[in-house]
Amino acid sequence: MATWPKSGGYAPDKECRFDALAKGPFPLRQEHTIDTNSPARERFSRRHAAALALALLMVAATVSVTSSRAGATGHSSGKPLSIDLESATVAQLDGLLDSGKISSTKLTEAYLDRIRALNSQGPSLNAIRSVNPNAMKEAAAADRMRRGKGPHSPLLGIPVVVKDNIDVAGMPTTAGSVALARSYPAKDAPIVAQFRKAGAVILGKANLTEFANYLTSGMPGGYSSLGGQVLNAYDGSQSPSGSSAGSGVAASVGLGAVTVGTETSGSILSPAYSNSVVGIKPTVGLASRTGIVPIAASQDTAGPLTRTVADAAATLTALSGKDREDPATAANPLVGHDFTDDLSTTALRGARIGVVASQVPAAGTDNRALWDAAVTALKDQGATLVDVTLDTSGHSSTVLSYEFKRDLNAYLARLPRNAPMKSLADIIAYNTAHPTEALKFGQVNALNSQAKDLGADSADTAAYKASRAQDLADSKDRIDAVMKDNDLTALLFANSGSAGIGAKAGYPSVSVPAGYQAANRRPFSISFLGTAWSEPTLVGYAYAYEQATKLRRPPSVINPAPYRCTALTSFTETCAP
Repeated sequence: MATWPKSGGYAPDKECRFDALAKGPFPLRQEHTIDTNSPARERFSRRHAAALALALLMVAATVSVTSSRAGATGHSSGKPLSIDLESATVAQLDGLLDSGKISSTKLTEAYLDRIRALNSQGPSLNAIRSVNPNAMKEAAAADRMRRGKGPHSPLLGIPVVVKDNIDVAGMPTTAGSVALARSYPAKDAPIVAQFRKAGAVILGKANLTEFANYLTSGMPGGYSSLGGQVLNAYDGSQSPSGSSAGSGVAASVGLGAVTVGTETSGSILSPAYSNSVVGIKPTVGLASRTGIVPIAASQDTAGPLTRTVADAAATLTALSGKDREDPATAANPLVGHDFTDDLSTTALRGARIGVVASQVPAAGTDNRALWDAAVTALKDQGATLVDVTLDTSGHSSTVLSYEFKRDLNAYLARLPRNAPMKSLADIIAYNTAHPTEALKFGQVNALNSQAKDLGADSADTAAYKASRAQDLADSKDRIDAVMKDNDLTALLFANSGSAGIGAKAGYPSVSVPAGYQAANRRPFSISFLGTAWSEPTLVGYAYAYEQATKLRRPPSVINPAPYRCTALTSFTETCAP
């Protein structure tokens, strides 16, 4: 098992322009007090909320696990243990679980309490669509496994949230659609099976933009007919970004230890920067797509959304694999690779990173100041920055429209015989028959896709093949040429700027928080784009930058207002009922 480095979380001993926000009449860190001796609670009530708030008043007398010292701080048996789930890392939790200071059962229960307090109450972030009814049983199984001898995955007993377009046995896979509200898969998606093999607890499913934001045009990020609207934990007036909105928000505010999203074009990278978390959009083929409601096989992939690069690396290790039903994974050379081995604070030494001219924010803006600081930090860590020109534009492609019908029909055909929907045509018909429930924003993309003739000799198929070839010329060929001509190891982008061109190429990107705008404290990120299977390099760069800057702050520090009146604080002023 990899040796885990120190966390890059909130460091109050370091200069921070937002430290003043932590001074007030209630604890912004929102620690969860876990009584390691009490039985698991089956449901949440006002009495439980009051008890939790009272326990938080005693936080000074508990053991606070809010930094990389997790597992090293003494804890007396029978006393409650306080864990800051808003910033806790996989390494910290793994250390506490290994030491016996907490159990996976108690940890899972604490996350469920946090979901109840923040997802549907308090700020009502609506990031979690459903909770796994077997989560506590899975946690108990992980506790039994940990009592055995020998090495184990760092995800053993760690609660994981997956996007609700990923199959989990015993739970409906809805893609946010009322048409799929009762669509149960026959078994776990392979990536979920891999999480279970690692001993992770599937905590629940995250809301998303409906059909991964391909049902229609003009739908807000994070909205679905079944799940409603996800709210950005940093600023409720801003989009949480789609389509992995719920996964990004859940990761940002600590509704799960780690989360998983999917991306076709920006659906991991965009929520990553909007919610100030780390996002990895892997090479297409690194992770199996079987058992995931698709948009387009040419570009679809699953990937991590987490609070730290180290957590993303551990999650990516569990995701990577080969699947006989997903031919793209046959070329994966990173099966069995432990991405936590790539976590090096010296990874940027000798790096040659292309600064894409079109990505540099306008002079005089907050984003420009943050960008310039990021560039300086990269140089200080030994990277050579090379100014390059890369055309990130493209033609009007028909690839997604063509493949959506083809690939969604293939997914639906895999479902049990009693599945409610058998085809895209069935979903369109259901929506048309239930317009008030299903069609607030229409279904124009679905209709356009359904109209495609998938016949081998059709004009639509010929146009699709030509469009796919042009997509690769506009993306992969351009990226390869710029990197080769300038002897580059990666390209640097602002926020999710690498999403479109990287998605068409099938290339990986890693997004890392890079601070907050001075005017409104909204997040800013940088992202590294590389060629196929360059995840080890990109993870190393992202980690070295993260550790050198340590800029990420949790939502309750950046924007405390939504978190005052919740069961997680001791705020005593008058709150709405």
